[in-house]
Amino acid sequence: PAPAEAGRAPGPPDGGWGWVVVFGAFVSIGFAYAFPKGLAIFFKEIQDFFGTSYSEIAWVSSIMLATTYGAGPISSILVNRYGSRPVVMFGGLLCGVGMISAAFCTSILQLYICVGFITGFGLALNLQPSVIIIGKYFLKRRPIANGLAMAGSPVMLCTLAPLNQFLFDNFGWRGSFLILGAILLHCCVAGALFRPIGAGTAQVKTQVTEEAEDALKGKITKDGPMVNETEEEGGKDCFEKVNQYLDFSLFKHRGFLIYLIGNVLMFLGFFAPIVFLAPYAKHTGIDEYSAAFLLSILAVVDMVARPTTGIIANSKWVRPRIQYFFSFAIAFNGACHLLCPLASSYTGLIVYSSFFGLAFGMVCAMLFETLMDLVGAARFTSAVGLVTIAECCTILLGPPIGGILIDTFGDYKYMFIKCGAVMVLAGTFLFIMNYYNYRMLAKEEKERKTKEEDPKSVRIEYEDQKNWNKDSTQDGPELEPLREKGEGEKKEMNGT
Repeated sequence: PAPAEAGRAPGPPDGGWGWVVVFGAFVSIGFAYAFPKGLAIFFKEIQDFFGTSYSEIAWVSSIMLATTYGAGPISSILVNRYGSRPVVMFGGLLCGVGMISAAFCTSILQLYICVGFITGFGLALNLQPSVIIIGKYFLKRRPIANGLAMAGSPVMLCTLAPLNQFLFDNFGWRGSFLILGAILLHCCVAGALFRPIGAGTAQVKTQVTEEAEDALKGKITKDGPMVNETEEEGGKDCFEKVNQYLDFSLFKHRGFLIYLIGNVLMFLGFFAPIVFLAPYAKHTGIDEYSAAFLLSILAVVDMVARPTTGIIANSKWVRPRIQYFFSFAIAFNGACHLLCPLASSYTGLIVYSSFFGLAFGMVCAMLFETLMDLVGAARFTSAVGLVTIAECCTILLGPPIGGILIDTFGDYKYMFIKCGAVMVLAGTFLFIMNYYNYRMLAKEEKERKTKEEDPKSVRIEYEDQKNWNKDSTQDGPELEPLREKGEGEKKEMNGT
């Protein structure tokens, strides 16, 4: 980059290389969300091969999804420590290793380990960094960028559903897992596109600093401050070290707690309908390719719904009250599942898949945008990690509970009714509590304006602003060059 770019104002560029980052996030998020659903194509055959029940085979996707969400704090800590690019590239490598190892499994327990834990952990290292880095590159256009990145999930699902069926027909499930492991290595390429924001500024600052140091004292290394930082970290206890990367004070945040409770309840019925949609179609006598085509229909509608929802959520009418829109999307999703048992023919399942894809895309497009709207960009990294670790329990239990209902009653409709009722309840809870939260925020804003009229409040506000600035600097290595830019320019002006 040209040295003239050193004067660029720090902050999200809202474009430029950010759109390349969105494409990389499109690929990595797409695999993270779509891959566990696409594996459902193999479940019937793997179930027959190992002689397992519906609930036992459902644990494969369930463990993978739970690991993807449960490893959120680990992913957030690694992003804060090393940045998004190396974390995503390492995650892609783990995904490939996990699926290639799964091709040689001889028991369902080995599939739990290879597909569930290893591949699931690799997908976790793809999901969180991709969402986080979009928040660093975009501010005004963030809902649109999130919607486009989240569209990677339906695009991948639309591709993986027929591809997995084709691979199975030609290579069997073992050969398919080998090929899928190679495909997942493309996440490493997507991660390479996540250039740390402000890298150009960092390069210019380094050149200026080195020239000045050579002129005054010769070549001086920067190992000293790093050693001091390490010594300071050594003096902290374990909780302080963890809290440096995960902000546990979020549990005192009213909006965060409302979001957390609603989402934990929602995920109890969020993924099970997708996992069992293709097996349900096969159970009713529909052939394999037509059953896989239902997932493709869902994915195509989802593909259109996500960016469209992002555009709507970014409008001046919806964005100030985006939490209401999110609550409606969850309740609408639940209503689709409650009506699914009425679809007794293939045409009815096509209609259900279309509405399910619309509702699913609306929820996914706003899933992280609403969280950032509540906690802000500075605390978003920690918030994602804390939310995902809480959600992993219900994600882990959702599909197996659905499988138990199918095994017990011999009918899929009870699984769909359970999922629909849970999601309608979650949407209603979020709507009521967000209404309460908006009322409390308006009341607090009114009190703040009243205090501003008191001269004594000026000093208090200044101290609060200082504390906020101090907290907001803990953003990770992507913003490190931007935090040091001002200091570098000051040294250059003083001739040091």
